[in-house]
Order: sequence, then structure tokens, then C-alpha cells
Amino acid sequence: MTNPATTTQQGGAIPAQPGPREVTGVTDSATPGTKPGSGQAIAAGVQGVVSGGQSGRIGGESAARSTEHAAVPGLGSSVAFGPGHVPGAVIPGAGPSGKPGSRPTVKLREADPDDPPRYAPEWLELREPADAAGRAHDLLDPLRIRLANMPGKSGVVIHDLGCGTGSMGRWLAPRLDGAQHWILHDRDPYLLHFAAVSSPRSAADGSRVTVETRRGDVARLTPDALQGASLVTASALLDVLTREEIDTLAAACAGAGCPALLTLSVAGRVELTPSHPLDAELVQAFNDHQRRDGLLGPDAVTAAAEAFSEHGATVRLHPSPWRLGPEQAALTEQWLRGWVGAAVEERPELRAEADVYLTNRLAALAAGELRVTVHHVDLLALSRPAGGAS
Repeated sequence: MTNPATTTQQGGAIPAQPGPREVTGVTDSATPGTKPGSGQAIAAGVQGVVSGGQSGRIGGESAARSTEHAAVPGLGSSVAFGPGHVPGAVIPGAGPSGKPGSRPTVKLREADPDDPPRYAPEWLELREPADAAGRAHDLLDPLRIRLANMPGKSGVVIHDLGCGTGSMGRWLAPRLDGAQHWILHDRDPYLLHFAAVSSPRSAADGSRVTVETRRGDVARLTPDALQGASLVTASALLDVLTREEIDTLAAACAGAGCPALLTLSVAGRVELTPSHPLDAELVQAFNDHQRRDGLLGPDAVTAAAEAFSEHGATVRLHPSPWRLGPEQAALTEQWLRGWVGAAVEERPELRAEADVYLTNRLAALAAGELRVTVHHVDLLALSRPAGGAS
């Protein structure tokens, strides 16, 4: 039996799930998206590939070099930090948002200064187990029922917005029956490459799973871009969108008559055990930081629920927290440094107290005494099917 193949938008075949150095000659020509990377390096469904601009060749020797120190989930090995990484330092691209309107990012290779930065695969790998454990399994049954009842479908077409290294596909594809074709959207060709080569080969019932990659910008998402779509998915996306962008997403899904599963949006609540008097101030400062430049941050799930409801969808919400203990110490450290850093950027007067706080928290983490719950919410929006099925 031959392995299913993944394809780029231009039809080049990528062997499904090889090691990073086995992939050569894969091309995906496009211009980068116009908005800085966000969530999992967000970019979303434009119809076809954006034409013109740089040729984003992501196979061959340059891709092999870029992946030597960037372990990808599903491709073997644990987190591998690049040359010069100092133990205890923050992974470039890790943790919560740094600059307003963007997630921290890192370039994976030498490039033109104007080349868009890359979201660190190390961070995406580090968080993937916590993401998988947190995602709301209770939303899967209503989603399966809807997909099974969609008219005229022998398989499903799933658009994954801001796919990063493809963690949503690795989690969801093996939990759904039937043939699946995943269209992976991201602004970063390197992350698209990682997502394509590490995509699952088969669905829950052994049916074939195929993949293609696209680049574009969420602000351009339209019902036409989702023509034929069975489902739209995204992770860690809503909180880095504006209200207008969320309405654009809801309108596009409603126009295409397809449901949306949007997971791991920050809820604005963090619980650390043992507690500390500065916890509440840091939570508030971080939440304010997330709302910069019109982004919705912790208000995004409410705004999205309202937007999808206004477009006629039935909306279900379910908590999807990270629960971090001693086994997740590496993730907790990176998250904690980024969380405190963003809070101090928002309120510089907290710096002196926050420095002491961070030192003490990291010491407790090293001693196995710190527990953290980072609250998220998953949203399932069941838009009215275009074909009239219930």
C-alpha cells in the first residue's frame, strides 16, 4: 500500500511524514502575509496562493539546515535548542505576546532584513502536549455529527488557519472518520513545510489524509476562499485578532456554511499555586498588554461567540486549560518568563517587584513546588449548512 502524499498548492508531492532531511525540492511561491505573525504564526485562507514576491523555496539543503536544531512534533526527539542557546534563557519566539499586535518570532535562517520573522518551532513543540491535553474533547461529538450529515460529502475538506507546525492536524485528524484533505494556512513557509511533512497519514478509521499548503492573510478570508470547505480550525488564534477580523472569519464561515473549531483562546485567568500577592496585578497587566492595538486578547472568545451567533451559527464553548506541574517544567518556565515580561512591558513600574517575583517563582519551579493553570476556551460554531442539512 502506498503512503498518501501531501501536496503544495502548485502540485509538488511531499512524502507524508518523513524526517526533515528526507524532503527536497518542495516549492511554495508566495508573498508573505501583510500582518505580523500571531498565535501560531497566523495567516489564513486566501483563495489559492498569493502570487508574486519572493520564491519561498522550502526544500533541499536550506530546509535541512533550518531544521537541524528545531525539533518538530511528530518527527522524533525532544526539544532541541539552537546553537548558542543558554540554558534557562527564553526560547526566541516563546511565550505570550511581546510587541503589540504580534507574537514573539524568530528568524530560522539568514535572510533579508525585511524578510518576515519566523515563529519558533521549539516553542510550538514545547507547548503541543499541553495543547493536546487541554483541548475540549467534549466538542468532538457534535462536530462529528455535523460532518457526517453534511450534504454531498464523501470526505471532508478542513482549512487550518495559522497552522504553525501542524499540531491541530496531528490532534484532530486521527479523531475523525473518513477521508480528509487538510489545507494548511500560514504566513511562514518554514512552518508550512514542517506542518506538511509531519501531517498524519490516516484518519480514525484508516481513511486517507492528504494535505496542501497555502499562504495569505486572515483579513482577506472570504466565503469564496472557503468554497467546498467542511470545517475551519485554528489554535491560539482568536485572542490575536481584532473585532473586525473575527467578524470577517464568522461571516466567511457562515457564507460557506461550514462549522469552525477554534481552540485554546486565552481566557484572561491564571492560577498559580502557591499563590503570591503580585499574581493579580500581573494577570491584569498581561491582559491589558494583550488588548493593545485593538486586539481582543481575553475578550476574544466572547466577541467570537457573539459574531458567529449573529451570523446564525449555534455556538458551544468549553474550557481547555493548560494544567502545568513538575512534568511540564520546561514549558512553565518559558511561559512564566514571557508572561511576566509582557506584564512589565505594559506596566514598567512593576519591574523591580516582578524581577524578585520571577526569581522566586523559578526557584519554586525548579524545586517541583509550583503548579500553574492557564485558562483557555475552545469554541465550536455550527453554521447553517449551505446545502440545507441540519
